[in-house]
Amino acid sequence: MQLTQKEKELLKDLKGQEKLCVDKYNKHASAANDSQLKDLFTQIAQIEQQHLDTIEQIENGQVPTISGGGSQKQPNFTATYSSDESQDKKSDSYLCSDILATEKHASHLYDTCIFEFKDENVRNVLNHIQKEEQNHGKMIYDYMKANSMYS
Repeated sequence: MQLTQKEKELLKDLKGQEKLCVDKYNKHASAANDSQLKDLFTQIAQIEQQHLDTIEQIENGQVPTISGGGSQKQPNFTATYSSDESQDKKSDSYLCSDILATEKHASHLYDTCIFEFKDENVRNVLNHIQKEEQNHGKMIYDYMKANSMYS
């Protein structure tokens, strides 16, 4: 597969975004107070690493096959925090808000790239990753809602 210069630049942007996501999720998992949130961040960090690996394959001219159908298991969260504003809750809420903004940005970047790539198979792979990014946002939202962090 031959990539255009524009596609190479877009892949560079995606690669940087995925590296940021992997780093943030790992750091946020270490900083989280709630064990459910630690587990969620750790799980998503692994998926973000898979996204990074996929982007690197595309950079190398390979079109990876899509596996898993794009449906990640949605966790059910039990409320750790009440409506009270403890320091732990404030800290975990900050981590969630930060990573949710990162997911929104990543999804938007994938949206742009899907329209810019000429190879339909690459577009399908990028679309698959974008759906997973949106699902990550949904899981973060669900955690925040269960813990009275999202209004």
